[in-house]
Amino acid sequence: MDLPAIQSSLSQRYRLGEELGRGGMAAVYRATDLRHNREVALKILHPEVLGATTVERFVREIGVTARLTHPHILTLLDSGEAGGVPFYVMPLVSGETLRDRIAREGALPVSVAITLAAEIASALDFAHRQGIIHRDIKPDNVLLQDGHAMVADFGIAKALSNTADESALTATGISIGTPMYMAPEQAFGEREVDARTDVYALGCVLYEMLTGSPPFQGANVKAVLARHA
Repeated sequence: MDLPAIQSSLSQRYRLGEELGRGGMAAVYRATDLRHNREVALKILHPEVLGATTVERFVREIGVTARLTHPHILTLLDSGEAGGVPFYVMPLVSGETLRDRIAREGALPVSVAITLAAEIASALDFAHRQGIIHRDIKPDNVLLQDGHAMVADFGIAKALSNTADESALTATGISIGTPMYMAPEQAFGEREVDARTDVYALGCVLYEMLTGSPPFQGANVKAVLARHA
């Protein structure tokens, strides 16, 4: 990733700050929205993902998720291309991820787990009624703000699942979804998944909130997927 080129391309709109984290598909940075004088989270797609789609198609598809306005969905504020790679912008949440909380506390109180699961389910129900499937529900993609769940990364899952050749993604070691939360139909390469895939993943997340560990683990990805099956 040519970060200086990206910073130069964004200089009229955003000022990049420190890196906040990175995953298999994107890196996230603290940034200042110069037009509105506010801090935001700016995600930059890893260049290797572009072997499976194009910048134009990604940006076009991710824009569809801007209509997901819901109390428990992290809103898409902006998207575009910088330095030859796609980026998208979300509100900067001051809290932690659900992954962070489980790692720190282990099993959560039943009342907390039920409340968070209901909030995530409400977000998914709203998105599903708009025809959008997340495909990567996991504790890392649930942010906690003032104790409430905010589901993130609808955009990247929607855009990649609609535009990418998944065999090309697999060739680069990237998949849409996370094995510990992946429904069998998604794990075994079904092209058309539906809302049930997200519901299955939410069930895995709820299990982990209640026990401190995901329902299926193994020595490698194949072992985990076999246990799901």
